[in-house]
Amino acid sequence: MSLNKVMLIGNVGRDPEVRYLDGNNPNQGATKVAQFTLATTERYRDRNGELRENTEWHNIVAWRNSADVAEKFIRKGTQVYIEGKLRTRSWTDQTGNKRYTTEVAVDNLQLLGKREPSGPSAPSTPSAGSGTGYQPQSGYQQPTYQQPKPAPQEQPMDISLGDNPTDDLPF
Repeated sequence: MSLNKVMLIGNVGRDPEVRYLDGNNPNQGATKVAQFTLATTERYRDRNGELRENTEWHNIVAWRNSADVAEKFIRKGTQVYIEGKLRTRSWTDQTGNKRYTTEVAVDNLQLLGKREPSGPSAPSTPSAGSGTGYQPQSGYQQPTYQQPKPAPQEQPMDISLGDNPTDDLPF
């Protein structure tokens, strides 16, 4: 048994680049593909208590319906949720060197929001899955993350033996 699954939430690094395979005419049933980058950032505190960030960049490839959503709604800075599979491909460059790249092939794409505030008049959020088309989601609000509160200090317990010290347990 094996599993190849990737789940990412991040911000788009550049506007999607959309191409058509099987010819350049989208009216003749050409397959649409969109490529863009996605940044995921991990925030943590180091040993000295200083806040650190580690950003990873992912190459994303969306096909057909997901490419339609990417072309129409995704722009640099858009926050998205992506499910997909890792794919590694190779090619020979112009100088004859073998080159490799690893990409996330999109199975499910959902827009989580933009950096501007959303309100009741905001449009519904489209999403695309493999062959499912658009699935509008209304009323979604981007989650907010807060630093966890420090644990309260424990108060020392008052342990007294009472009036009869012979009531002690045998252990």
